[in-house]
Amino acid sequence: MEPLKSPTVVNPNAIVTVNPAIENYQFGLLHNTDHPVLAEMEALAEANNFPIVGRLVGVFLETLAKTAGAKRVFEFGSGYGYSAYWFARAVGAEGQVICTEADLLNQQKAEAYLTAAGLWDRVNFQAGMAQDIFNATEGEFDICYNDVDKGDYPEIWQMAKDRIRPGGLYIADNVLWRGRVAVEQFKDVFPGWTEAIRQHNQMIFDDPDFDTFINPTRDGVLVARKKS
Repeated sequence: MEPLKSPTVVNPNAIVTVNPAIENYQFGLLHNTDHPVLAEMEALAEANNFPIVGRLVGVFLETLAKTAGAKRVFEFGSGYGYSAYWFARAVGAEGQVICTEADLLNQQKAEAYLTAAGLWDRVNFQAGMAQDIFNATEGEFDICYNDVDKGDYPEIWQMAKDRIRPGGLYIADNVLWRGRVAVEQFKDVFPGWTEAIRQHNQMIFDDPDFDTFINPTRDGVLVARKKS
């Protein structure tokens, strides 16, 4: 397979950010990440076309959280706990991951999965709008993780950035939006979402208080470190 070149295509669905052969190689390097619960969560996502970050991004999130020494993580949008699985592994027995999810059924699934994984005691899973729960939660965070509806991304950034401790991280999933952000004109399935992600990304890269980078794995993961 020939290596990818800088995309010049107009159709965003034709943009592949990482060569599949490279991702397959990365998967082959993973060790100690096989867990029956994790496999069940991934199988459910595949069967129901439910968006999860996947194994490679999950390991990346865990590594970032451990590198930052994170003990307190806030998730804007948690689904049924797939990303929380990785953060909970990272924060340790004394840490806490605050999860937010509007769907009560997903909350129940998360409890079952994370209990089976021995991680539920590290999770505070709350049902409701992420923004409302965040405003009702006091204190600073080591990591704020954003995976809500994409039209809300700029709002989440504005809410979260002042409550991340120095040296802490803001992380956002789907920031390349299947390549749509690289296409000048694109008709959104969800009107306004592509432009909202573009605005979100530019705001963070322009913020002098953060060092920012986008990892193009899967759908793009933005990581912004708050300067000391």
